[in-house]
Amino acid sequence: MNNITALDVAKMIDHSLLNPKFTRQEVETGCRLAKEYDCATVCVKPCDVTLAYGILQGSAVVTTSVIGFPHGSNITEVKAQEARRAIEQGCGEIDMVMNIGRFLSGDYDLVLDDIRAVTEEAHKNKVLIKVILENAYLTADQIKKACELCVQAGVDFTKTSTGYAPYGARIEDLRIMRANTPPHMRVKAAGGVRLLDDALAVRAVGVTRFGCTTTEKMVKDAREREAKGGLIVPKAEDVQELAYLR
Repeated sequence: MNNITALDVAKMIDHSLLNPKFTRQEVETGCRLAKEYDCATVCVKPCDVTLAYGILQGSAVVTTSVIGFPHGSNITEVKAQEARRAIEQGCGEIDMVMNIGRFLSGDYDLVLDDIRAVTEEAHKNKVLIKVILENAYLTADQIKKACELCVQAGVDFTKTSTGYAPYGARIEDLRIMRANTPPHMRVKAAGGVRLLDDALAVRAVGVTRFGCTTTEKMVKDAREREAKGGLIVPKAEDVQELAYLR
């Protein structure tokens, strides 16, 4: 076990503002909240990138957007252009969705080329890329195969979910992702990391970033626990499952 700070928790958070019902005002409020709590990034819909970037300028919080969301089924040229435009508008990271249907069809060359095209667009602009596997639709062996493609493409993160599939992050899946990617490639948990203990659990199994919609409560809880004696990350072998799945 090891101790971390509330700021360490905040710097794991990609504050998620992807709800399709969110108004402009709600996006503005969410960006200001992430700025106040010093999150790693704010993840917004493509139409909100300029808005978010304007609010976050002058802070350490990075603007992030999604590519091919939520099914990954856009053609590769469209995904690459979507990434290019998001970067031009201020994104420092992008989260792309793997082409789920083609992956399940076994069209691995197509999926690899798709990921590689967006990765190249990101990296030539010094932007980080996360690839969403959508594990709810994959077996353990398929998660391993998806990780293999991500390694070949040279992405920066593998990511569990969009948050709009039957379930989000699971500890078992995170363990598979961490075990099947090199140490320099990071893992992001998305969907279901809602409580402070969830954040500590995913950190224990090797996650360095997670999507969150309960940022204010989580960071406040982290600060309170830190003040009372410290935030302790459990041993990886002691982690069971996230609260929403128990």
